[in-house]
Amino acid sequence: MSVQLNDKKPIFEQIKDWLSDQILSENLKPDDRIPSTNEIVEFYKVNHLTVAKGVNQLADQGVIYKKRGVGMFVAPDAREKLMETRKQNFVEDYLKPMIVEAEKLGLAQTEIEALIDKEKKGSDRSG
Repeated sequence: MSVQLNDKKPIFEQIKDWLSDQILSENLKPDDRIPSTNEIVEFYKVNHLTVAKGVNQLADQGVIYKKRGVGMFVAPDAREKLMETRKQNFVEDYLKPMIVEAEKLGLAQTEIEALIDKEKKGSDRSG
């Protein structure tokens, strides 16, 4: 388990995002047991209710499911659900604002694509 908690987002969201990232990267696969709320509480030294809120949101979304007395597990279609949600969020949080800003700057689609390509090449070398 490894996630750096910060002040930019509520802790329950950071824990939810961390678990989601584990599923998306396939570190946690369908029907794998996820760490219990108690394990997460102990590891990060955070409030039990905070952890439970993040975990319960994933359960409400159908990303994880509970087996009474056994634990929580990754749902069979969890990765697909998360991918769809993240894609929708990407459009709303990044793509639409980028398009609005590009229009203000008078950037053509080809210019935007060139900027993206340039940025990707730069990040390939540094990362």
